Amino acid sequence: MSSDVRAKVILERIVHQLHYVYDELPFYREHYDRHGFTPDMVGSLEDFATKVPAINKKMLVADQAAHPIFGSYTKFDGYEGIARIHGSSGTSGTPTMYAVSQADWDRAAEVHAMAQWCAGVRPDDLVQVGFPFGLFFGGWGVVQGVEAIGAALFPLGVTDSEKHLEFIRRLQPTVFSATPSYCLHLISVASKMGISLRESSVKTLLIGGEPGGSLPGTKRLLEEGWGARAIDAGSTSEMYPFQTNVGCQSGTGTHIISDEVYPEIVAPTDHNSPLREGTRGAIVYTHLWRESQPMIRFAPGDESFLDNSVCSCGRTYPRMPEGVLGRLDDMLLIRGANIFPSAIETCLRSVEGFDVEFEIHVRTEGALDEIEVRAEYDPVWLAGNARDSSGKGAALAELVAEGEKTMKKVNGIRIPITLVEPGTLDRTVFKARRVVDRRATR
Repeated sequence: MSSDVRAKVILERIVHQLHYVYDELPFYREHYDRHGFTPDMVGSLEDFATKVPAINKKMLVADQAAHPIFGSYTKFDGYEGIARIHGSSGTSGTPTMYAVSQADWDRAAEVHAMAQWCAGVRPDDLVQVGFPFGLFFGGWGVVQGVEAIGAALFPLGVTDSEKHLEFIRRLQPTVFSATPSYCLHLISVASKMGISLRESSVKTLLIGGEPGGSLPGTKRLLEEGWGARAIDAGSTSEMYPFQTNVGCQSGTGTHIISDEVYPEIVAPTDHNSPLREGTRGAIVYTHLWRESQPMIRFAPGDESFLDNSVCSCGRTYPRMPEGVLGRLDDMLLIRGANIFPSAIETCLRSVEGFDVEFEIHVRTEGALDEIEVRAEYDPVWLAGNARDSSGKGAALAELVAEGEKTMKKVNGIRIPITLVEPGTLDRTVFKARRVVDRRATR
């Protein structure tokens, strides 16, 4: 579909959704009334971007606390009409609850199938899933898409890494789906077991659940370690069906199925200030079809940029060339510089010699915040670059120097790196927790 035709479809659905949430859902009516907004004020996509107040996760959490169980941003009173319930744990430990109608659940299956077809999944594939099945949406979106395509499914879920590797050997899956961190972790586990994942049956990695799957350095490590194409897919649980962000086989970034979930890039401090194409900013998403807990201009706190040019794969959907770059609320202010954990990961992945696991330690010294990266070195790389103990020391010193040089070039400040022995840091079995924050509370 041409972008002009699609824009008309998107605007029609936006107008429909605005009237629906204002008339039917108290959360939105109260929010819009406080900002002096009514749906009749939107006659163009520019109006939508500049006039409709955005929402965020804190507002949803507060609304669910005031209006349990599912908040006043859904039409359900009780369980009638709800097909599925899932949740996401918050900082307080109280899950945010997600209610999905049968119509939305069925539509999501088609959307996830469309996304996974874009990623290269076909009916003759076997897909092994390493996402959890439980409270979180996790692997359920993968399951829906695979089943709708008609491919074979092995939903093993979260289990021992050795068991995943054993079943990859026995069942010969062609697609493996998990977080980028866990796929990197399996490379390390396989190496210790004497297994080469490059020689396995897996040809496609369908990854998601955290930022980083489209970062060039991480993508390169995954594709080299598995001998497979890494495809980033997924956004955030609130935006279910969340695989509307998905990479294609051309490797040009993640397409956004924008006539299902409409994306905007706006100023991080003013969500009614749209940014020009190619400028990094905050992502804002809008459900165009969902009736149960629809998100209208939802700001998840993620950062990216858009490219609206036609992809070499032929798709005309907008793309995020590097996927989600990171979370804006993960940004660290160190000596006047804005430091993103995703940028540190990119640096480490671009220098040969660092292994998969690393941690970012932040602490307070006097009146300033300081940062240090602790990273494991790759023992295979070291064995190929040092023949004795003196050579080992020189090789590791050179690795640190190259890593710190890259860090300063990308981040603008010196970030010291401390190397640790392989196996020192906690292994990643689902989502990576990279930042260790020991700053004093001011």
